[in-house]
Amino acid sequence: MLKKICLALILGALLLAAQAADKPVPAVDATTEATPYSAEAQKSPPSEAMRRAESGATHYTQSRNREAGVFQQAEGQKWRTVHNGPVTFYGGWLLVLVPLLILGYYAIFGPMRVHDPLTGRMMQRFETWERYIHWTTAICFVTLGLTGIIILFGKHIFIPVIGHEAFSWVAVIAKNLHNLVGPLFFVSIVMLFRRFVKYNLWQRFDWQWLLHAPSILRGKMNVPSDKFNAAEKMWFWMGVCLFGLIVSLSGFVLDFPNFEQGRHAMQIANLIHGIGAILFISAAFGHIYMGTIGAEGAFKAMQTGMVDQAWAKEHHELWYEKEKSKP
Repeated sequence: MLKKICLALILGALLLAAQAADKPVPAVDATTEATPYSAEAQKSPPSEAMRRAESGATHYTQSRNREAGVFQQAEGQKWRTVHNGPVTFYGGWLLVLVPLLILGYYAIFGPMRVHDPLTGRMMQRFETWERYIHWTTAICFVTLGLTGIIILFGKHIFIPVIGHEAFSWVAVIAKNLHNLVGPLFFVSIVMLFRRFVKYNLWQRFDWQWLLHAPSILRGKMNVPSDKFNAAEKMWFWMGVCLFGLIVSLSGFVLDFPNFEQGRHAMQIANLIHGIGAILFISAAFGHIYMGTIGAEGAFKAMQTGMVDQAWAKEHHELWYEKEKSKP
């Protein structure tokens, strides 16, 4: 039954995506959206003062704040068009289709199972401190992901359901929570890197695992790996380190405007942050899948720190042999 439901979901999503692909990406008419009286304004040409104010030039002001003399920044309209257009449209579809594709894969092939019977003899895979670091990072990631989705897509999802006033409270809470958890997420990534980098150095045998990854993921063959296999190492370097660094640094630019970075720098950082976060979340779906229902016993390894010896030998044979040889 679960497989049939997953197949139905992915088929429906692909049909919706095909229909959406035929439609143009919604562009933002900044003039119409920003000024409700634009229809009347278009009947008469703008005054010279208004043209100068909207030109983006710097005018005289007693304020010492950076760019205080700029009444309307021209680049801001370009930012709104990109942010509210392709980033929101394609990013939204990516966050919908990726989990549906993963569910479709699960419906067809099922989870990775341990072929040999479990021995009942347990061995430690993760220390307590390692699990604390992992779960702190994971909780921060989920919090930032959910609040970020509310900030980026909330007006399209929640306003039709709960209205503008209720959504304003949801948005304010999401924004402040996002800003507070962001620096903690960066600290947890640094701690995660320091703790696990030695286990994620690329080895020659990792190429063999990567070469046979489709057969391994379908449970048709096994390639010996160390404490982390090639897919886990790729997630560590490209997911946690690369995307984590991108969203963290761009988030700091947005989180601390008191360093007087200009509006243009904030707009560029906002686009980088949004695109990087969407790709980060999309890649994390695969990691979450393998760590929960995708691989039998994987979640328990991070939950308790212990794994059965049969599980360790099948999934991480090289690491298993090293641990068994220790006195």
